[in-house]
Amino acid sequence: MNRSLSPTRLRRTLAAGGLSVITAAVLAAPAQAAPADPPPAPVQDFLAEQLGTLPGGVPTTVLVHGTDVAAARAAVEATGMSAVTEFERIGVVVASGTTDQIESARTEPGVTYLEGNTPIAFAQETSNAATRGAEAVSTLTGANGRALDGSGVSVAVIDSGVDPTHPYFRDADGSSAVVANLKSVCLVESDPTTDCVLRVPGSLDTDTVSGGGHGTHVSGIVAGRPTSLADGGELTGAAPGASIVSISTGAVLLIVGADSALNWVLENHEAPCGAGVPADVCPPIKVTNNSYGPTGGGEFDPNSATVKLQRALADEGVVTVWAAGNDGGDGSASLTNPPGQDPTGGILSVASYFDQDSGTRDGVVSEYSSRGAAADPTTWPDLAAPGENITSSCRLYLPICATGLDPRHGPGLLDVGTFNTISGTSMAAPHVAGIVAQLFQADPSATPAEIEAALKATTHRFTDGAPYTSVGDYATSYDKGTGLVDVVAAVARL
Repeated sequence: MNRSLSPTRLRRTLAAGGLSVITAAVLAAPAQAAPADPPPAPVQDFLAEQLGTLPGGVPTTVLVHGTDVAAARAAVEATGMSAVTEFERIGVVVASGTTDQIESARTEPGVTYLEGNTPIAFAQETSNAATRGAEAVSTLTGANGRALDGSGVSVAVIDSGVDPTHPYFRDADGSSAVVANLKSVCLVESDPTTDCVLRVPGSLDTDTVSGGGHGTHVSGIVAGRPTSLADGGELTGAAPGASIVSISTGAVLLIVGADSALNWVLENHEAPCGAGVPADVCPPIKVTNNSYGPTGGGEFDPNSATVKLQRALADEGVVTVWAAGNDGGDGSASLTNPPGQDPTGGILSVASYFDQDSGTRDGVVSEYSSRGAAADPTTWPDLAAPGENITSSCRLYLPICATGLDPRHGPGLLDVGTFNTISGTSMAAPHVAGIVAQLFQADPSATPAEIEAALKATTHRFTDGAPYTSVGDYATSYDKGTGLVDVVAAVARL
């Protein structure tokens, strides 16, 4: 029977010169297991979730923590990541790396923790938190190497017009996000030789008619630049790097004016500022926003000029986004905007989601948001986006802006009452138009149908309202479509 040597017995054996006995005892002892490899460094929950959806080969920002900065540097170099900056005093290197590189860094010597570039909240007052749009801007990169902010894409906003000088559209160099300013003049039957859409001076405020303020508010939701309000609030549009091509149709009392605008986009989307203007100054139009339509819904007419125009646009790579309408409903009949019912890939109908001013993803369908007929899925919205209590660019003296109940002051001393809060599917649609710009920045080669599929397949299925029903490739509903748009998930899917 083998027995281990007690300390007392070991001393006696040594005193007696019994080295061979010790050797025998050691040889008889059970073999010790080799030291196990240290476990991989832990990963922050936010980063772990991000890595689970990040497309292969697409880099993101990571903070590599080490026992000291030398260990963090060595890990970044060994895994092939690109160093961005260092926090030397706390042993952290900020780097850009792919999922595989970040996972490899977990096992590098001296690495103690990996952290993601978590979005921070000041006083987020647009609804980019609910859509994960702000997260996409801060953590993802487009094919052009810039933050995923819609840069390199123009959005055509067909609406009441725009005030290009509004502070919400002001870039750091003093230029405006509005790269082309146009006006549709075919609001009534007129001389057929008339040029229906005219260019106007870039600084001209075209948003001063009976529906004035609507287009400026909508354009801000699409591409408002990060702006600090006088009260300390922080605002940003859905795609704060995108460009705006505004086509004013006045109050859109007749469809001719709006169709003329769609036709102009069809003819000019590749070079909206004219031949010879480079794309980095005036990017191609990849999406149109249409926050208008008949009251009370109506039947889809595949033979209408509107439908023919939007289908031709889809064939040429341009997505068309429609507000679903503000007529509510209970599913007994369709009240959704007819052209938005088009089944063609890349034509989207958007319902209004209300986060109840919480910034969360489990809010409700806005009461006013138009529902489709429960028995006819072809009339249902495609998806939902924030449309209730949305703060954006406005001028209090304009009719639409004056309806808001929360006037806010912009950053300048003269920017009095330049922001206000308005609700409607008119506000939900431009959220999606901006998000489409982000998706095209992520994958410029994507088709409109692929953009729609990525959006609808990845929505967050908030539970309020009608139950989801399997229709074709999606689980969808007559009041909110497939659910709340999710930018980060859509980019990953795309």
